[in-house]
Amino acid sequence: MAKNFIVETSARHVHVTQEHLEVLFGKGYELTKKKDLSQPGQFACEERVTVIGPKKELAGVSILGPVRPETQVELSATDARSIGIAAPIKESGDIAGSGACKLVGPCGEVELSEGVIVAKRHIHLTPADAEELGVVDKQVVWVKVATPERSAVLGDVVCRVSDKYARAMHIDTDESNAIGAPRELYGEIVEIG
Repeated sequence: MAKNFIVETSARHVHVTQEHLEVLFGKGYELTKKKDLSQPGQFACEERVTVIGPKKELAGVSILGPVRPETQVELSATDARSIGIAAPIKESGDIAGSGACKLVGPCGEVELSEGVIVAKRHIHLTPADAEELGVVDKQVVWVKVATPERSAVLGDVVCRVSDKYARAMHIDTDESNAIGAPRELYGEIVEIG
């Protein structure tokens, strides 16, 4: 097994609770799978919502499934600033004290007092992958990415270890654009914090 891993660009998206899904799309509504994602059991949905901030809105933002215990909006820093939301950089799932917004669907609206974040860059690893790479859950590392014209070393990358994961690193669209990421990109841990 190679010691590198695929680096994927995670575009803006929303995770919703069943309760919020039903407010946005109607009573008893279920998500419609569009395509599977690299992480087992995760999928992009046909459903889209509008994310409204104090300045303006982002229309057509994808929902990712399955439903979650808490509703969360993941934007790039550029997206968040453009619509006037102060979104902190946090690990997915850590929404305490994060940005506020309104979500609008075809059947209703949801006001979020918190839940908007810029996702901290991270690597999903199985326990076997983590052992092979010499890292543990929540450890912070530096990752080298070799792109044709803008190779870089990215710091502050959190290792997330679970037997429910597949080996892949996620960066947002700002980071992807900054390094000129091609369609297929691989990373390698070069320093362990």
